[in-house]
Formats: sequence, structure tokens, C-alpha cells
Amino acid sequence: MNKALLLRLHRWVALVFALPLLAVILSGLVLSFEPLVLQNAIVPGSLPVQTVEDLLARHDTQGTARALFLRPLEGTMSIGRGAGGTEIDLSSGQPAVRNGMTFSDVFGTARRLHEHLIVRAGWLVTTSTIAMLALIVLGILMGLPKLRNTIPGWHKGAGWLLLPLVILSPLTGLLLALGVTFASAPAAAPSSGPPISLREAIRVIGADHDLAGLSWIRPIGRNLMARVAEDGEMKTYVLTRDGAVPGSRNWPRLLHEGTWGGMVLPVLNFVTSVALLGLLLTGAWIWARRKLRPRPNRQRIARVA
Repeated sequence: MNKALLLRLHRWVALVFALPLLAVILSGLVLSFEPLVLQNAIVPGSLPVQTVEDLLARHDTQGTARALFLRPLEGTMSIGRGAGGTEIDLSSGQPAVRNGMTFSDVFGTARRLHEHLIVRAGWLVTTSTIAMLALIVLGILMGLPKLRNTIPGWHKGAGWLLLPLVILSPLTGLLLALGVTFASAPAAAPSSGPPISLREAIRVIGADHDLAGLSWIRPIGRNLMARVAEDGEMKTYVLTRDGAVPGSRNWPRLLHEGTWGGMVLPVLNFVTSVALLGLLLTGAWIWARRKLRPRPNRQRIARVA
């Protein structure tokens, strides 16, 4: 294919999707710090099962709650979801008092921006992700660059040198949006009888796992499931009366969010976000400089005049 045509397509796709891509990349840059911050905030053995049970009995007297969320950055636990939930300070056992925006709020806002652009425009995020992959393919089709110490040279060189990372991030993001998990096995079925209660679920997951690393317990389909930070990975479990059954790994999510492999993936996600941001900004600079640079015929006319 004609290289000039490929360059023109590359330029226009980037310009059309520049703003949503900028929002997705910047929010991804913020989210790349989340696994590292959460791992450092977890204090092993700091949350006994009995403490969680007592708080649940005190603040969910009817036993109707079906979800529980821990926020180790703030030292709080939320019983229930949304506006009807109760957030509890783990140190005092009393309802938590908010004093401005927290780290969890920052990461939550970044996640909503990353996934939906805050305004429920998930379709635009998916379309922009496809556009990012198209830009990468067009860049590959244009062939190997000549490495030069110029902005275009750095733009092309960074794209090629970091190509595996640059491809992996939008590809796993697109797989997430499409619901592709590469799950090796279906989720375990719950035990017979009525659904397991939240209090029972806490005992089940706490029997063999440290609740200090618990992220959440919530219903997914017919099952109550838990997500726990263990051995540098976010692992999921299906909670039944027979015990906590390991769920299948969702590889696109683990790789995209950097919640596998300890410290390595979060660092690589940070490098990827910086690289993508650099490619977007240098690409915009190259286009702007080309458009704003006076053309030779205009300069000639000005000299004659």
C-alpha cells in the first residue's frame, strides 16, 4: 500500500480520536499506580474474621446485605452497595467520616473516566481503543523507521521499540470490553439449598485466606464471589458452604490492570501509559508544526509584496 496514503490515514485517525484517547491514556496512567499503592497499604493479619463478623452484626442487623467492600487505603469497610451502603471505620467500628477526596476516590474517578469517560460513553472508549490498534497497525505497515534525534524520529523509534507493550495495553482493554476472558473452566456452582449469606461467606473466605487482602465479596450471577490480593495477584474465589473454590483467571483483566506478577506489571503499565501519551503528544506536535509552518510559495509571495 502507498506509504503516503498510510501516513494520511494514520494522521486522520489520530486527530479524530485524539481527545478520547488522551482521556483514556491519562486515566490509565493514574490507574497504573493503583496495584502498587494497594499492595503497600495491606497489613497482613490485621483484620481477624471475628472483627468483620462483629461489624457486620452491628451495622447489618437484618442480615440483608449481599456485598462487602474493603478500602485498605482509608481503613474502611462498606456493607452494601451504592447509596444504601454503610461505610465503617475499621479502627473505631463507627460510621466513617469523609474529609475530602481520598485515594480510593481518585482511583474510582480515574476508572470511570477510563471505562466510560464518566458520561456513560463506554462505546466511545471501545471505538477509541479500536482506533488505537488501527494506528499501531498503520504504523507497522509504514515500515521500519530511520532513528534520528528529532521529534518524528523519537515518535517512530518509541513506537517500534516499545511495540509489544503498546499493543498489549489496548488489545487487553478491547478484550475486556468485549467480555473475552480466556477462562479455563466455568465458575463453580453453589452448594444445594438457599444461597449462602454474607456472614457465612466471610467465615468461608476467612478460614484459609487473610481478610486483610480482601477487596470485595459480592454476588456475580448466582454465586457470591470474593476477590483477594495474594502473592502479588488479585485472585477470585467462588464462595460455597463447602469452601472457597478458586475462580478461573481472567487474563485480559489481570494483564490490563497489572494485578498479576507482583510489582512487574504495574511498572510496565506505567511505562506503557507514558509511551502512549508520548506518542499521542508528539504525533499532535508533528501535525501542528506541519500545518502551522509557512509554505514556500506563501513566503515567496510575501517577499514579492
